[in-house]
Amino acid sequence: MSEHRRKPPPSQGGGRAAARRGQSAPSGRRAAPRGATGSPSGSYGPEGDERPYGGRAEARRAAQRGSGGGRRRAAEGPGRGRGRAAPSARKRFIDYPRAGKYGVARWMPSWRLVTGLFIGFFGSMVAVAGIGYAVVGVPDPAKAAEAQNNVYYWADGSQMVATGGEINRQIIPYEEIPEAMRFAVMSAENKTFLEDSGIDPRGIGRALLNMATGGQTQGGSTITQQYVKNAMLNDQSQTLSRKFKELFISIKVGQQVSKEKVMAGYLNTAYYGRGAYGLQAASRAYFGKKAAELNASECAFLASVLKGATYYDPAGATSIDPAATPQDNRMRAEKRWKWILDEMVADGRIEQAERDKFTEFPEVQSPRSNTQLSGQIGYLVDLAQAYIINNTDITAEQLQQGGYEIHTTFDKKMVDQLEAAVTKVQKENIDPEKRPETDTHVEFGGASVDPASGAIKAIYGGVDATEHFTNNADQTGAQVGSTFKPFVLAAAMKWGVRDPDGDPVQAQDERTIASPESLYSGKNKLKINTYDGNVWHNEEGKEWLQVNDGDESYGEPPKYDITLREAMRISANSAFVQLGMDVGLDKVKEAAVDAGILESSLASADYPSFSIGTSDPSAIRLAGAYATFAASGTRYDLHSVSEVTDRDGVVFSHDSVAEKENVFEAKVADNVTDVLKTVVDDGTGTSAALPGREVAGKTGTTDGNKSAWFVGYTPQLSTAIGMYRMDDDENNKNREFLEMYGTGNEDSIHGASFPAEIWHDYMEQALKGKEVIDFPTPEPIGEVINDEPDPIPTPTVTETEEEEESPEPSPTPTESEDPEPSTSPSQTCNNPFDPTCGGTIGNDNGGNESGDPDDEASPSASQSESDSQGNDSGGGFFAGTNGKGNED
Repeated sequence: MSEHRRKPPPSQGGGRAAARRGQSAPSGRRAAPRGATGSPSGSYGPEGDERPYGGRAEARRAAQRGSGGGRRRAAEGPGRGRGRAAPSARKRFIDYPRAGKYGVARWMPSWRLVTGLFIGFFGSMVAVAGIGYAVVGVPDPAKAAEAQNNVYYWADGSQMVATGGEINRQIIPYEEIPEAMRFAVMSAENKTFLEDSGIDPRGIGRALLNMATGGQTQGGSTITQQYVKNAMLNDQSQTLSRKFKELFISIKVGQQVSKEKVMAGYLNTAYYGRGAYGLQAASRAYFGKKAAELNASECAFLASVLKGATYYDPAGATSIDPAATPQDNRMRAEKRWKWILDEMVADGRIEQAERDKFTEFPEVQSPRSNTQLSGQIGYLVDLAQAYIINNTDITAEQLQQGGYEIHTTFDKKMVDQLEAAVTKVQKENIDPEKRPETDTHVEFGGASVDPASGAIKAIYGGVDATEHFTNNADQTGAQVGSTFKPFVLAAAMKWGVRDPDGDPVQAQDERTIASPESLYSGKNKLKINTYDGNVWHNEEGKEWLQVNDGDESYGEPPKYDITLREAMRISANSAFVQLGMDVGLDKVKEAAVDAGILESSLASADYPSFSIGTSDPSAIRLAGAYATFAASGTRYDLHSVSEVTDRDGVVFSHDSVAEKENVFEAKVADNVTDVLKTVVDDGTGTSAALPGREVAGKTGTTDGNKSAWFVGYTPQLSTAIGMYRMDDDENNKNREFLEMYGTGNEDSIHGASFPAEIWHDYMEQALKGKEVIDFPTPEPIGEVINDEPDPIPTPTVTETEEEEESPEPSPTPTESEDPEPSTSPSQTCNNPFDPTCGGTIGNDNGGNESGDPDDEASPSASQSESDSQGNDSGGGFFAGTNGKGNED
């Protein structure tokens, strides 16, 4: 071979840098970096082939590969074959991330690792379960399930009543539990009770998943689990730790306790509502007999109640949840009752022939029989319980377990005085035996609120809480009539009336604050205009004419203008209906809510009659709203509980959460008060006047004479009194308010009659010995709206007006059905030039020409909706002949 082939290859342009890299290469089998000759093997090839150098970049890569910086080959040690990686110094116990793998494969666990983890996890769970099962014991149900008393106190700290504890529970043996009751519960809640081990894995899984995701935590438990929770666990929280504890105890109970004892324990400790713990107490509370005497239908009902007494007790529980009405609860209970009976047949637990005997829902007795809760005490306890459940962290279930001291805001003397005032009027005037057609089903409700704090001082809920379940102070459904007018006046002085001559789009911003001396028409059968001057039409396109009480017009013709103060004094409907339209019914609604009326109790604000009381707030809310005016525009939170404590100390204090808000400027509220003083001093409310004290108030009577109110206040106390007649069958889905013509031997009932009399007698006693305080002097407010000179009347003008008010100005298909003109003095034409004379005025779909109380016009859509809810709609506030929302 030629000598020149043994010489080093000539430089290919690497230069000094390449030479340096070559010199720095590691010693060993490779004297030069890989790639220095353009080939991984370099001069070690069989032929010693040489390749041209690839440039600086290639040189750098080659140097990195040669120095061990590459990821694909590790440094080689002695004794290893060419190209193999050296083994790791020591092997990891858990090979993750996986050695020798790259990219995604490096992070994919091996089957060995997955299998090991699964076995380890499963083994750990088994170990935990074993330890948990071994550690927990079966608690004594008699100790854990004992319900404690709740003690209620009057505002002065003296004890009102203690409820709960052993009086609500009586343990009975398994043999005294009807077979039908056991079957009903199994068919409804746990069909496999006799075969299962005490737990439902799928149900537990759902519960744990729901807790983790924030969903409902109930449902899916076996009877054994429910027994353990009710009778053996003082901890009723919905936490993972409690669920696991319940699980282990249930497993042990399922293995160590007989099915008979579990069933008896569950039925003896479950809560059935009405303060009844256990089947025996429930049987007496709902049916007035021993549990052993229950039939299959009654058992199916009690099994229904176990799902939740708040929503399945036919008596209702609206004090806890407004959705739990007697009607809705009965519907839910009846549906579940039927389903349980059918399931008992499907499960083979009763025969179809036995099922067919029960076609009527079982008759349930009055919800209260505890003499401790008789009179007004039951209503007070209900009100306090509802406040706690809705305003604190204490749940209904915790409250049922007892152990709380509840300090209320109720003044014992005031409660007794209010009850005495109502009882006096009832005994002296209401006689169902003498006048069964007019004096039956008469109800009263009342409430007093402290304007300086929002504390409810007294209520009157009905004759007796053990006989009449509905709390008339907290709910009635009775419309409030003209007692709503102060909110219209407040809205006019807070936001002002819209400019009728302004841009309709900008009308909401172009407003003029109204003064109590502003002028509005007191004309009977007044055409109501929208803000742009157009006559308002109903959804059928017909005009509505606003009527006043007794079809009486106020003010001098032809405009019949009277001040708002005067309109409030005499309770003229027409003036306030038009004022409400000028202000905007949305603003009237906002003023009522600001004052303290619940929005849920407000009627539709789409109709002019909204301004004169188609809504049905409770006596408590009316008293609270008027208290806002008494407090110069400051609204305090209404509350019936000041503090709740348990054995660990204070659980709730109203002082720590009390809030107040200035919802009206003082000059707005004080001017409302000043106008309402006129009502009592020289208006429809004079019978409520208290000698030596300033009183502000308003009367209210609804169309059809179906409800009457008086709401009034002094600086120290605000009180609302309501009266109405209503079918007392709370299970009747179509309950209606009844007329009060002739009630109490009176031609009709107005707010100025019995309600004002009760208000006067009560307030006179409640304020006896209290400091006499005057209302603040109001600052001047607003402008006199509609203060324009009357046009000078002329014979021509009078004749024209007479022509305009002819019987048929715009014939419609319904006019031929209108009644003939009344022959009453207010409608008799003695003067042919009198503009108030005439027959049918305009397209009169909102008034009644005959003056006959039974001859009412068609109600508006909003009133029809009220009828479906059992509220008094009559012929509509602006349609009826009795001046709905007005009195006297």
